[in-house]
Amino acid sequence: RDDQVKAFADAVAQWRGALDILVNNAGQGRMTTFATTTDEMWRDELELKYFSQIYPVRAFKPLLDKSDAAAILVVNSLLAYQPEPYMVCTSSARAGVQSLVKSLAGEFAPSIRVNSVVLGLIDSGQWERRFQAREDKAQSRDQWIAALAKSKHIPYGRLGTPEEIARSIVFLSSPAAGYVTGAALEISGGVSRFI
Repeated sequence: RDDQVKAFADAVAQWRGALDILVNNAGQGRMTTFATTTDEMWRDELELKYFSQIYPVRAFKPLLDKSDAAAILVVNSLLAYQPEPYMVCTSSARAGVQSLVKSLAGEFAPSIRVNSVVLGLIDSGQWERRFQAREDKAQSRDQWIAALAKSKHIPYGRLGTPEEIARSIVFLSSPAAGYVTGAALEISGGVSRFI
């Protein structure tokens, strides 16, 4: 909610007075097709994806404006570029967020860099829950993940790790990427098919 994000920004302002890095990472995957997505589902998905970017940027931009190395990093999904028919509203909302990244990068340059990471399948609580609910309880986690990676055609044969994502976020948010803005770094183990 806007008021909660604003309260958080106010607390950071009192604590530090400025901000160098804002990382926006919120979302979910809604598994629906066009035929099964209700108007309410469309609205909920678009609200979540857009306003999880809009509220933090609006609230924290005054603090970022005080930094000489300000960066905004958006965590997004590969669905933005490679939509799946069974995730129609999530895919289209993710694409819209990538457009927003480009728009903000142009508008905020040169004082604030805005970049994104677009993620493939990353080992997370979501995949742990799916592993626990697997049909073949004799299958080890490594076997289950290998089968999942094979079914999803991931050339690396595994899911990405949170640490791999974190290292990429640190790089794009740091002065080491000082001339990078409006970029999307794909972290997917080679699963993408787009150019």
